[in-house]
Amino acid sequence: MNSDPDKGVIELEVNANDDGKRLDVVLATYLVEHSRSRCQALIRSGALSINGVTISEVKYRVKHGETLVFQEPDPVDADPEPEDIPLDILFEDDEIIVINKPKGMVVHPAAGVETGTLVNALLFHCGDSLKGIGGVKRPGIVHRLDKDTSGVMIAAKTEKAHTSLAAQFADHGKNGPLRRTYNAFVWGVPSPETGTIDAPIGRSTQNRTKQAIVENGRHAVTHYKVLDVYGGDSFMVSKIACQLETGRTHQIRVHLAHIRHALLGDPTYCTGFESRERNLPMDAQKALKALNRQALHAVDLTIAHPVSGEKMRFESGLPEDLMLLENSMQKPDF
Repeated sequence: MNSDPDKGVIELEVNANDDGKRLDVVLATYLVEHSRSRCQALIRSGALSINGVTISEVKYRVKHGETLVFQEPDPVDADPEPEDIPLDILFEDDEIIVINKPKGMVVHPAAGVETGTLVNALLFHCGDSLKGIGGVKRPGIVHRLDKDTSGVMIAAKTEKAHTSLAAQFADHGKNGPLRRTYNAFVWGVPSPETGTIDAPIGRSTQNRTKQAIVENGRHAVTHYKVLDVYGGDSFMVSKIACQLETGRTHQIRVHLAHIRHALLGDPTYCTGFESRERNLPMDAQKALKALNRQALHAVDLTIAHPVSGEKMRFESGLPEDLMLLENSMQKPDF
């Protein structure tokens, strides 16, 4: 592989091991700082050529001996457009805004998802009440929820609020009231029913789109407690509460899958559970199919107000799709 860091150019020759692989897969193995989805976006933008011909098809199958040249495009200033998207606002003042994020909403614009995000919605709703973060009129995002995780989320409207909230989330509640609680529905019953999962998380070496428990990963701690149990001889499902001591990407989903109690409906970390799904009551099977996402909801968030210092707790009950799933389950006879 040849490169010119000053010009952002990477040149490589396809080896025998990569012969026949998809272009986006090969590129992602070399551009380790980019996700596969970002590599796909770069390919579609025309940033890569093969033997002198620009290739914009991510599914192109590379051939042994071909020369790939990648030109890193100049960075584009972040300038998301305000969009009139309805928000379920739990609280708002001059410093912060707290919303009940629905499933299916991405938090921040990114490659391939430039509209319809929470940031787009906040820019429209807050308008001139945004005082600016880092010199830019934008909401200060200090934590995120996965696209298909619903529930309580907070954003800063001023530089002062952003600095305070960022520090609270970085401290993880060690020296303040910060607390984040999620409800999740998982396969089986964790043992013990109250416990702590302490396992480092990093990008999977097998699949770059996934996180995994890895030896050199980032410190990650999740506390859990079983709230309810459903099922019988053919299946067992638990409703649990999880509190985050750290905030890693996909943390709850990865940790619960690690202890073999994956979230119901999780398309990424809950694989091989089809036989269990068939053992659910018919109403529960229908509810799980309709859910079409991981069964995870941020039920409450506690912070210290960034200006007054007042302890504030914001709550969100289970959304309709998770209530339907819960109500379709049967309690065990024992």
